[in-house]
Parts: sequence; structure tokens; C-alpha cells
Amino acid sequence: MELDWLEDFLTLSACGSFSRAAEQRHVTQPAFSRRIRALEDWVGAPLIDRSAHPASLTEAGRRFRPAAEEILRRLAAAREEARTAEQAAAATLRFAATHALSLSFFPAWLRELEPGLRLGPIQLVSDTLQACEELMLQGRAQFLLCHHHPSVASRLDTAEFLSTRVGADTLVPVAVADAAGKPRFAIPGARGSSLPVLAYNEESGLGRILRTVGGKAPDGARLETVFRSHLAVVLKRMAMDGRGVAWLPLSLIGDELGDGRLVRAGGNGWLVPVEIRLVRRGATAPPAAEAFWRIACGAARIAP
Repeated sequence: MELDWLEDFLTLSACGSFSRAAEQRHVTQPAFSRRIRALEDWVGAPLIDRSAHPASLTEAGRRFRPAAEEILRRLAAAREEARTAEQAAAATLRFAATHALSLSFFPAWLRELEPGLRLGPIQLVSDTLQACEELMLQGRAQFLLCHHHPSVASRLDTAEFLSTRVGADTLVPVAVADAAGKPRFAIPGARGSSLPVLAYNEESGLGRILRTVGGKAPDGARLETVFRSHLAVVLKRMAMDGRGVAWLPLSLIGDELGDGRLVRAGGNGWLVPVEIRLVRRGATAPPAAEAFWRIACGAARIAP
């Protein structure tokens, strides 16, 4: 059954003339008649009383007409909804970002970029770096916001993806302060004793960086992992509860360092400078995504 047959049937039922209906449908009368006959064959009953002048609907035709009108109405509505959804999807910016940057960097960064473009809907998925990379590889996110170190490989380090530096951060070893305002746990710790460390899980991007470029314990010192999580905010909470030392992004702990709830647990040699990078596919993206990329790159070039 073809949709044109339904349109033909409704046009004929409205005007009662095969010739006028064929003219309105922009086909020859023989072709129009064949299409009406084909519809009747598909329904399995005559829909038009051809002996009447003007042509009228049979009882089967009268019962079929509301269904034909409803089918066409529903299809038109569904088509419009699909087009609207496609337009909304094309205008939506889809981000994947690691948990720490979703909380500490993304909101303010987005606010800085907003004056340069008209933002439509925004979708943010916050997850581990491993999960965010998978979203990018599957094409389910247009952009990835993550911490990056040039010495650490990424699954997106291929010609298929582009990236730009949009910020800087530092992984800082911190611990809760003692009564004198000194770190309760200071790196490297006492010789022969272990220093409790709050570490990142394997799927964490920060953990990937620290495992590759983080400092090693000096001779005689032992860094003992006592807790693991892929969430920097959880490690921060554990450090504030006095559970050990955690390497946390400076962007996430500025307030805590400022008011003394956390203090640095090691010297500058234990700091790990990192970049904040925006990653995208190299292929052409929808206009909204391309516009955002241009603004983000432009802001990155003029940033101090």
C-alpha cells in the first residue's frame, strides 16, 4: 500500500469526480483510476460506488475514510516531530568531561565562552576518562574535556581527533593540617615508616598521569596506598578526614587550600603540571559544534 493511494482516496471522496480528483492530484485519469483500484484491492473491498453520479463512498469506504485521515495525520505529525528532533539534535552540544573538570572547570569556562556565541541545548556526561574516551570513539559525544600530560598516551591520540589546550592545572599532594598548621602526612615521610596515600583507580585519567609521571618515593620512604577511587572529589573528602595524602587538581581544592582545611604535603618537586584539553573528531561537525570549536580555539589562543 502506498501513501499516495490514501491521498487519492480522500481527494476523490471530497470532490466526487474521478476527472477532477485526478487533476488535483496531477496525474492522468487512467492512472488515478488504477491507483484507486489498487487501494481497493489492498483493502479487500470496494470503496467507491462508481454507479452513482457524482461518485460516492460505499459503506466500506465510509468506514475506511476516518482511518485514512488518521493515518495521514499521524504520519504528518511524526514527520514534523522527527524533523524537530533532528534540528534540536544538530543544535545540541554534547560534551563528555571527567568528574573533576565537570565540577571545577566546565561551568566557569562555558560562561567565559558564552558571549561569543549563541548556545543552544547542552548535554554533559561526567565520567571517568576511560568512559569518556569510549563515548568519543562511539561518536556519542562531540567534545571531550580532560586533563592531559604530553608524556601520557590517550586512546584518542590518532589522526581522527583534534585537540586544543583550553587551560592549565596542577596536581598537588595535600593532606589535612595538624594543630600547628603543618601537614599531618608530609612527603616523603619518616624513614622506615609508611605514608598513607589516597590513590586513583585504573580508569581514572589523573591516575593514568600520576602512574606515568608522578614522583617516586625516595630511598627509605614507603608510599602505601590505603584507599582508591576514580573520583577526585572522594579523595579530597578522604584527605580532609585525615586518611592520608592525595594528589588533587588545584582547580578542585583552591578554597580548601585558601582556608587551611588542606595544606600542601610536599615541595615543588612533587607537583605535576598538567593541561586541560578539549578534544573533538576531525570530521566536519554540525554547525553549532563547529561554531563552538572556533570560539574555544580563539579563546585558547588569547588566554594568558
